Amino acid sequence: MAGKQYRAWTSLDESFLFPPSPRDWLPKDHLVYFILDVVEVLDLSAIEDVLQAKDPRGERPYNPAMMVALLVYSYCLGVFSSRKIAAATYEQVAFRVLTGEQHPHFTRIAAFRKAHLAAFSALFKQVLLLCRQAGLVKLGQVAVDGSKIQANASKHKAMSYAYMQELERRLESEISSLLSQATAADTAEDEQFGEGEEPQDIPAELKRRTDRLAKLRVAKEALEAEAREARAQHLRELAAGCDERAATDEENRSLNETLAQKHRAQADELSARGDDDADAPPFQTPDGLPKHRPNTTIDGAPDPKAQRNFTDPESRIMESGGAFGQDYNCQAAVDDAAQIVVAASVTNQSPDAGNLIPMVRLIVENCGRAPTATTADTGYWTPLVAPECAALGTTAYVATERRKHWYKDQSNTSGAPPEGADPKTLMRHQVRTAAGRAIYALRKSTVEPVFGQIKEVRGFRRFSMRGLYAAQHEWLLVCATHNLLKLFRVGNARRSNPRQRGLAAA
Repeated sequence: MAGKQYRAWTSLDESFLFPPSPRDWLPKDHLVYFILDVVEVLDLSAIEDVLQAKDPRGERPYNPAMMVALLVYSYCLGVFSSRKIAAATYEQVAFRVLTGEQHPHFTRIAAFRKAHLAAFSALFKQVLLLCRQAGLVKLGQVAVDGSKIQANASKHKAMSYAYMQELERRLESEISSLLSQATAADTAEDEQFGEGEEPQDIPAELKRRTDRLAKLRVAKEALEAEAREARAQHLRELAAGCDERAATDEENRSLNETLAQKHRAQADELSARGDDDADAPPFQTPDGLPKHRPNTTIDGAPDPKAQRNFTDPESRIMESGGAFGQDYNCQAAVDDAAQIVVAASVTNQSPDAGNLIPMVRLIVENCGRAPTATTADTGYWTPLVAPECAALGTTAYVATERRKHWYKDQSNTSGAPPEGADPKTLMRHQVRTAAGRAIYALRKSTVEPVFGQIKEVRGFRRFSMRGLYAAQHEWLLVCATHNLLKLFRVGNARRSNPRQRGLAAA
């Protein structure tokens, strides 16, 4: 009886008679083809302009469309390391199809990503527009939340101001001692070999401590400057409050005007910035989110516990889930129709207070209008959220108090709120109505799965680059690829469902 026959296995040394089409290597509905189709319709002129402005001589660069597609596809799959991306162009069929058998070195990939960060983040709005055109954004209810993402730095590289002062004194003492030893060694060698013969070099240990002291002083001076600016900003805010009270309190007008002048004079002593400074506020991101302010003393010196990281000075130690890490606070506004991110931003302030209004403004900027309802947890509550959200065209539903996860409040509020109630009572009443409870109940199932998909499924838990600017743009790229995956999966579902195909055609 004949033995079992096997399928032919082509030897690695045997060449193809006719080269096969790369499209035969992947299913027709593969994500790679979707990414390539999307990149074709994206506006990459910002990247093209930078490349075309360079000297045309020399080595030819890779096609920017290919590089964009490579990075977008990698982020969709949760591959963020430039080394791993470069290796995948050799080892994975999908990457080889996408690049057309080109293999950019990891340094080229990293340099391309870094050089065109702003252009990559601009893709977020273009992808969002594609999602809106596909009917995935309804702007009925949008949930806003934040999640801590680890900075490209270790928390062990952070140092408090008090320890900086202590370490500075210690290094100065050690350097003085080493200099004395070096001087003694020079004197002994002069006596032994003669003056000017074989002079003693500065010991390596002395140089190491000197370099360390120089870096320490740079960080210490930067923290002191940031603290002075924070104190000056606080004094200007106090002066503005005095101006408001002077305009409404006739009896104490003179006192408030005097206090306002005093606060402004103190602020001017600490900082060169004036009230009419045309630049962006020092403790506000370009998107309008509040940034971290170091705690200070009355005279503008850093609080002893104020910290600064030597690797990424703009990152901060934040608490998340009971653990502390060197993080950034990443914000996302998610539409409830298909979990599309309609706005995203990053701040280095750990609390979420003050982030809701800037995020709603970003939604309006990205989508042309505000959602009907905007929900957020208690961390976003401030007395101004309701009126400012209403001015932007949306109704805010923000929790005003924390509840245990197992707590179930079955009571519904009906009727009008108490007359003359404060903003917190009004918001609590609004959230506890039957309609408010139904809207707020959608918050968790809208925004929190998005963070789960980004952090758990794709594994984005650490930024690849340092600084708030880089973190902001990389976060927009991450959110853009999240939206692309949603668009891809919805498109596949519609193609596989005859009824959905009919609706799409109609």
